[in-house]
Amino acid sequence: MKNEKTLKIVITGLMAALCYVAFTFLKIPIPVPGGDTTALHIGNAFCVLAALILGGVYGGVAGSLGMTIADLLDPAYITSAPKTFILKLCIGLIAGFVAHNIAHITEQHDTGYVIKWSLIASIAGLGFNVIADPIVGYFYKNFILGVPSPAAKIMATWAAGATAVNAVVGTIVVVVVYNALRPALKKAGIFFVIGKKAEN
Repeated sequence: MKNEKTLKIVITGLMAALCYVAFTFLKIPIPVPGGDTTALHIGNAFCVLAALILGGVYGGVAGSLGMTIADLLDPAYITSAPKTFILKLCIGLIAGFVAHNIAHITEQHDTGYVIKWSLIASIAGLGFNVIADPIVGYFYKNFILGVPSPAAKIMATWAAGATAVNAVVGTIVVVVVYNALRPALKKAGIFFVIGKKAEN
């Protein structure tokens, strides 16, 4: 495919924009005791979706850029931007690794196989976030931002609940949208075969 790298960069920008829009305009903010805020949103779903379509690195970059910019432009989340950048990058890398390095989902497989592995990849990436977000959030708030330990624990607990809900909803969105988009991307000639086997 000609100019594949350029096309991937363009689509990465589009997915970053979707991450930004999903978090900025479609979130449900939840005030947390201690003065912090968490939110219900599907921004992470677009990070995983990008990883399935483009590969883990591109997906991670899309999530990192889109969600970090959203944090930086919102006074309630601006201090979370460094944590967001790292965690969203990891979500994309993990989901992409499972989808492409283990399952090779962009090769020829039946629909059931692709649904199963897009589900597993989504659970891996978003499941990582369910565990890592409250843990990293606690240490980040306590040791970097100087939030007292009891308050940081309360904030992390509330964030864990919202993150778990986001992961469940996000996984459903990713599996449905990816498997709906896959035939359309093939028909349009912009379906990327990713992974080691694609290079042989």
